[in-house]
Amino acid sequence: MAAANAQIGVSESAFFPSLTLNALAGLRAPSLADLFNLPTRVWSLGPALAATLFDAGARKAVTQQAQASYDQSVASYRITVLAAFQEVEDNLASLHVLERELEEPKLAVLAATKSTELANHQYKAGITNDLSVAAAQTAELAAKRSSLSLIGQRYASTIGLIKALGGGF
Repeated sequence: MAAANAQIGVSESAFFPSLTLNALAGLRAPSLADLFNLPTRVWSLGPALAATLFDAGARKAVTQQAQASYDQSVASYRITVLAAFQEVEDNLASLHVLERELEEPKLAVLAATKSTELANHQYKAGITNDLSVAAAQTAELAAKRSSLSLIGQRYASTIGLIKALGGGF
């Protein structure tokens, strides 16, 4: 954006006349024989002013082109910044939602673990068969899988947030 902004200034400077300071030295003699005599030397020192009077709108078009390029750079930068903010916000929201969702599977894992322990005690006491123990263990495993899946999603969101904030891997 800074380069595009500087280009606007360069294109606007074309509207002003250019001023140059020159120093010229030469020889001027009425005849070829007097060419190398001291009085034939001519010196000139002074400014020269040059300006284009008519360019059919070329300078204005160059300025408008530089302005359009600057506007495009600003829009591109704005899109990039907004996309970065959106990515950070999405990952923060995801982390917040996943943290709330993780409470239920934690309770389910605790309940399933208690159920498995109870089924094991009943099996050892001879009250129930091994099928109820297997069912309790299957329920416990499913609850742990669900919990681990949410933890994995939380880690992925955390990594996405770190990347969105400029952290690199």
